[in-house]
Amino acid sequence: MPLFIDRRLNPRDKNFSNRQRFLRRAREKVKKAVDRVVRERGIADAGKGAAVSIPAAGIDEPEFHNAEASGDRRRPFPGNKTFVAGDLIDKPEGGGAGRGGKQASDSGEDEDSFVFALSANEFLDILFEDLELPDLVKASLKDTTSKEPRRAGFSNDGVTPNLNVLRTMRYSLSRRIALRRPSESKVKMLADEVERLEADSALDADGRRRLLDAFAEMEGLRKLQRAIPYIDPVDLRYNRFEPKPVPRAKAVMFCLMDVSGSMGEREKDIAKRFFILLHLFLRRKYDRVDLVFIRHTHEAKEVDEQEFFYSRESGGTVVSAALTKMIEVLRARYPVADWNVYCAQASDGDNSSSDTAHCLDLLSNEILPLCQYYSYIEILDEGLGGLAEALGKELWRGYATLKPKAGNFVMKHVAGRSDIYPAFRELFAKQPAKGAAR
Repeated sequence: MPLFIDRRLNPRDKNFSNRQRFLRRAREKVKKAVDRVVRERGIADAGKGAAVSIPAAGIDEPEFHNAEASGDRRRPFPGNKTFVAGDLIDKPEGGGAGRGGKQASDSGEDEDSFVFALSANEFLDILFEDLELPDLVKASLKDTTSKEPRRAGFSNDGVTPNLNVLRTMRYSLSRRIALRRPSESKVKMLADEVERLEADSALDADGRRRLLDAFAEMEGLRKLQRAIPYIDPVDLRYNRFEPKPVPRAKAVMFCLMDVSGSMGEREKDIAKRFFILLHLFLRRKYDRVDLVFIRHTHEAKEVDEQEFFYSRESGGTVVSAALTKMIEVLRARYPVADWNVYCAQASDGDNSSSDTAHCLDLLSNEILPLCQYYSYIEILDEGLGGLAEALGKELWRGYATLKPKAGNFVMKHVAGRSDIYPAFRELFAKQPAKGAAR
């Protein structure tokens, strides 16, 4: 009977198979703990691992043990000089170390909880397991990779269009030099000499002898040329191609944020956290994600990430300027035939009524037909979450008229940090399959 021993090292010297089995068994408890951690800490740290605490009840693996009420047992009992049958022994203080003993703790960590460290990848897998990108209708996204021919050196056989002429002539020249193939100039020189001697009618004996020698030498060189061709099949080199997997899932994420004076530090902080979480989510779903940051007051400009999050700027509020800038960048660098377009906009809702109408026109006719998804969050003052619908500002009221007409447009109110993650989950929750029973 063969015996197989797996000596492969586990990642970072950990028992990987037991770890995965534990995660499967305690997945529900671990997921609740992950959700609790996300609510308690900043969204900017969402991509890091964490030590989660889960109830100890129910995580033990089943095991075999002897039945106490049946079976035939024979045990050796050592004698002692201290106790005899019938003596009473005091119970150890603190519950002892017996199986199942409980002990209170003033630190909040007792035997009823089990602290488990999750790696960054495990944390993200559990965090995003019930989220899915909505309305992925492009056929190219059904498979994130495709195979396309890529140059892979040279081969001796192939089709004529793939013939590499330069490489072929290089090999031909090397072979002719190595085999000392006669050159055309030398053969032509002998042919001219033979022709000149044949045209001379007054040849003497030495001339006729030279004619015969030149003719024999010319024929020998031509025979050697035929034996060593100018281009031989061994010289041919064709460009070789192999199918290589290349990423087909590409996405561009436009981040639009109002940085006018009405957006205070609290509002900007909330917007930053939402963008970070959305970017992290898209990075998990696409092989390539390009980021475009557009800040706006009464004017809009494309900036880098550092300036987008940390620089200060003052001015009025004209939202259409950011939308117009987005259209310019989209047309210039990201054709929709090759890119999946996502946009996230954050604002406190301030805007003029005339500009809001312009925004609705740009969204309806220019942006939404090209977007996979457009999400808008309006950041409210603290404590107004329950009155969100009634207190929606100018931009919210305008966007509300657009929402029923566009399936790829979503909007949500956010009043504080604790609302970011629930709003994100609601915006990007899994959608039921089309045609599924309700």
